[in-house]
Amino acid sequence: MRFFITDDDSAIRLILSQIIEEEDLGEVVEEAEDGCLLEGHILNLKQIDILFIDLLMPIRDGIETIRHIKGEFSGKIIMISQVESKELIGEAFSLGIDYYISKPINRIEVLTVIRKVMERINLERSINVIQTSLNSLLDLNQPKVVKSNNIVDEKRILEVGEYLLAELGIVGESGHKDLIEVLQYLVKYELTHTFEQQFPTLKDIFVQISKKKLGISATQVDINREIKASEQRIRRAITHSLNHFASLGLTDFSNPKFENYASKFFDFTVVHQRIKELQKNKTIHATQTRVNTKKFIQVFFYEVKRLNSEEIFKYR
Repeated sequence: MRFFITDDDSAIRLILSQIIEEEDLGEVVEEAEDGCLLEGHILNLKQIDILFIDLLMPIRDGIETIRHIKGEFSGKIIMISQVESKELIGEAFSLGIDYYISKPINRIEVLTVIRKVMERINLERSINVIQTSLNSLLDLNQPKVVKSNNIVDEKRILEVGEYLLAELGIVGESGHKDLIEVLQYLVKYELTHTFEQQFPTLKDIFVQISKKKLGISATQVDINREIKASEQRIRRAITHSLNHFASLGLTDFSNPKFENYASKFFDFTVVHQRIKELQKNKTIHATQTRVNTKKFIQVFFYEVKRLNSEEIFKYR
């Protein structure tokens, strides 16, 4: 099973992680300190089976977070809190949580709840397998519809893009939306062009997304202004990602995200330079490192396509 733990108390996150790992119940894929960091489709892309979520958190509490991801997240939810309000607990159950665990954490209670949820998940999966088998038998005599390989699930691609931006430390940055718009443009562009021959220029990309955003009534002055603003937002977002990976590399070169993404999206010399700047306690704004926007966008697009094709990112 794959777990995600959300709690503003690092001690609680540590205790739950230790229980899960020591009892060999599965893998704690990721942790978060607030509900504002959760998105339903991102949890699905990470294939989270069980989400632990605290009721009281400083920015977005458990109730609001469940409302936010409801209808998207397909896994099970276990709420943890020291709150004893029957109204709040009742509201949480009405929103779809599976169990409620009271703080302080009791190891036996946690193990009992997790195992019950796991049993439910395994049962549901068994039923789905049986249902799929029955549907296959019923469809044997039905005419087969051949789907075109040119059909692109744009929504799916954009969700993978959101996931990758989260991995790159960019979610929440002002350039996040711009990069998703660039991805959307490139997905549509590829349907009628061959990237092996020529990847569109940055100028063409920014012109097209600016025109789409502003509409046909926009003047050239407005378009130029939007192009410049979009370029700046994206550049800041990429710089933020560089700082994110440099911070990871500064503390641990073997960090999986650092190993997997830093060398793909940035030149080694640029990352190394930023790490040296951090070692000298230079501020983010003082950095002289420059980012390659076109390379970042190209790698972002191809990495999204690669992730989209991998089995781990297929819907269950």
